[in-house]
Amino acid sequence: MKHFQIYQYPFQNLQEKNMTFEQVFQRIIKFMKLQPSGNYRLMVGTDSQGHMNHTVFITGIVIQNEGKGVWACIRKVIVPRKMEYLHEKISLETSLTEEVVYMFNDEKKSEMIDIVLPYIYHGATFTMEGHIDIGAGKRNKTREFVKEMVARIESMGIEPKIKPDAFVASSYANRYTK
Repeated sequence: MKHFQIYQYPFQNLQEKNMTFEQVFQRIIKFMKLQPSGNYRLMVGTDSQGHMNHTVFITGIVIQNEGKGVWACIRKVIVPRKMEYLHEKISLETSLTEEVVYMFNDEKKSEMIDIVLPYIYHGATFTMEGHIDIGAGKRNKTREFVKEMVARIESMGIEPKIKPDAFVASSYANRYTK
């Protein structure tokens, strides 16, 4: 079985390629400092697409100042086989989301919170969400995995979001899996 080292995968967006996580973090800090009194949501989510002989996983990181703009980037991981089993695919999507969330350690979270802290009595906010590309609807094939994946994201101390609220996974990341 091939093992892959997650941290070697670079981040990118339309403006920049081959960013390290530290560079991504600095872009997020810079974005938040533009308007420290904003309402910030840091969202991480992963989607995947099976191809003939590989599966592409895209993890998106989006920092949104609600109503005032976003900064975003992605990280691509390619598994060298087509993943046939839905649970395996959903589980790896969740793992890749967790991996990126873990990069936002307590020190980094504190640095982001410290930006909005002086403005919280003026309505500034900061939340962190894990977007999971699953849905609880009766016709959704992924509904049986909702409890498990939601529990994994909750155990990290961040707010889980599933479809239709998991747009970082189901829309942003999805567009780069093709």
